[in-house]
Amino acid sequence: MSNTFFHIFPHENFIDLGMYQYGYEQCDPGHSFGPVARNHYLFHYVISGTGTLMADDSKGITQTYSIKSGQGFLIFPGQITTYYADEKLPWEYVWIEFDGLKVKEILQLTKLSPDTPVYRSHSKDLKEQLRNEMLYIVHNAEESPFHLIGHLYLFLDHLIQSSKRSNSAPSSKMSDYYIKEAIHYIEQNFQNNISIEEIASVCGINRSYFGKIFKKALGRSPQEFLMNYRMLKATELLKLTSLSISEIGSAVGYENQLHFSRAFKRIYGVSPREWRNSQKKERYHVSQ
Repeated sequence: MSNTFFHIFPHENFIDLGMYQYGYEQCDPGHSFGPVARNHYLFHYVISGTGTLMADDSKGITQTYSIKSGQGFLIFPGQITTYYADEKLPWEYVWIEFDGLKVKEILQLTKLSPDTPVYRSHSKDLKEQLRNEMLYIVHNAEESPFHLIGHLYLFLDHLIQSSKRSNSAPSSKMSDYYIKEAIHYIEQNFQNNISIEEIASVCGINRSYFGKIFKKALGRSPQEFLMNYRMLKATELLKLTSLSISEIGSAVGYENQLHFSRAFKRIYGVSPREWRNSQKKERYHVSQ
């Protein structure tokens, strides 16, 4: 097994649950990463050794956690963290970065939160099954995206079962209906010049209440969700078509190319043109 390796998950339109990257590392003594804030959820499982996690809690106060083999830690989107391996017994871990519409709801069934980011299982068997699912994903990158997403669901099931919050049965509320209606409307009309007021009106509720229940359920505002969805569609067009950047921006609801490029870079860290070129290079290397 090599010292470090990771895989970027191929871009697919997985809205409820998607993966971004996953990997394995046997860290050198004192090896550290951070401080940094992630865009998505990132879970590490410690196979052996020990290390330290420094993570901001829900109040923005940095907390320090000592983590050993058989435990893990979850980093939340926007949470500033630093983690480093022990000098004498550096940790070996496997990780998965994921996100999606269902993730916040799934994680609410566990004991994990920005205030309690350390994973401790009450069951040895479930803990081993969780680890094995993660290792399977890491060592089977050649499998189809749907196959790997299936194993990501199994990983999350083991995470829930081994770290279950008491009295955590999900409830069906009227707000869930509004959010489903809003998401459906966005999926059907993202290419148009739609506003948050318009989406709220379609659901039959006022904008203030709509924004509140949407962010509570999905962890992001309606504006953020709409922009992320548009950028997701933009990556599909960049990868699969020869349309110009301006044409793609227009196709996902941006008549102004500069506004489109700025929004895209905010999400992916590079311009649409740079993203497209990187995809071409990646396909070229794969074909060699």
